[in-house]
Amino acid sequence: MNLWQEYKRPASISEAIQDLTSASGPAMPIAGGTDLLLDLKQGRHAPIHTLIDLTFIPEMTVLEVRGDELYIGAAVPVNRVALDPLTVTYAQALVEACDLIAGPQVRNTATLGGNVAHALPAADGTIALTALDAQAEVAGISGSHRMPFTSLFLGPGKTALNKNTELIVGFYIPIGKTLRVSKTLRVSSCFKRIMRPQGVALPILNCAVWLERENDIVRDIYIAVGPGGGTPFRATEAENILRGQSFNEETFDQTLESLLAQAHFRTSARRASSDYRKHIVGGLFRDTLEAAWKRAG
Repeated sequence: MNLWQEYKRPASISEAIQDLTSASGPAMPIAGGTDLLLDLKQGRHAPIHTLIDLTFIPEMTVLEVRGDELYIGAAVPVNRVALDPLTVTYAQALVEACDLIAGPQVRNTATLGGNVAHALPAADGTIALTALDAQAEVAGISGSHRMPFTSLFLGPGKTALNKNTELIVGFYIPIGKTLRVSKTLRVSSCFKRIMRPQGVALPILNCAVWLERENDIVRDIYIAVGPGGGTPFRATEAENILRGQSFNEETFDQTLESLLAQAHFRTSARRASSDYRKHIVGGLFRDTLEAAWKRAG
């Protein structure tokens, strides 16, 4: 039995939207397809009439600096994100996150947009992009627009996109502060996760931190933890405690206390309980924060 009836290869975003909205049956965009094809074969996904291949659209396969931002197309494979000199320079947390997604063969095919589109609150690429204060570019019938990255998500597996008319085109990461570093003002980021030791494991808990350091002061900071709730979680209250303060044991304890108060750790039958995640998050957060702090030193 065919897994789909029609296969489209648009060469532009407008053509892709046209294919998506004019399909004579259920349509689905595809880039890497590492999850979608397996779900179709195993009957875990509703039947698809039209597959729309996004990998021939130049705008969605570009990775480049645009002014004060780093742009990454949604169809860029995660292995390319992990290895590209631009992400290594400007988005180290994303490099580390992408380098942990599945295994090498999957990373060569799977895309950053696909990692995000699944809307899982602990997806590695998603948590890194959250800490990097990314924006998403979304295309629809009326054209393209940007939106705050976290606004994409409504709940586990649910996005704010209209799947019948909209596509994620790419992501913008602000790098202006990195471009303007000095001897006293430095910027860095870090991503770490805890996972089961066997095989290619899914994360029990992950954490990403972006910070701006001036001598011994945290001038600015973004903290993301997954899963800290039903959607990708920014620890905004913890950020407010540490921002503008010296980084020491006292401020770390206050920051961790605030993070624990704001987060809503979930129990997963296959991964970990809420209580266990609360127990281990302190060590993971400390390791991630200290690594980012030392990189900016």
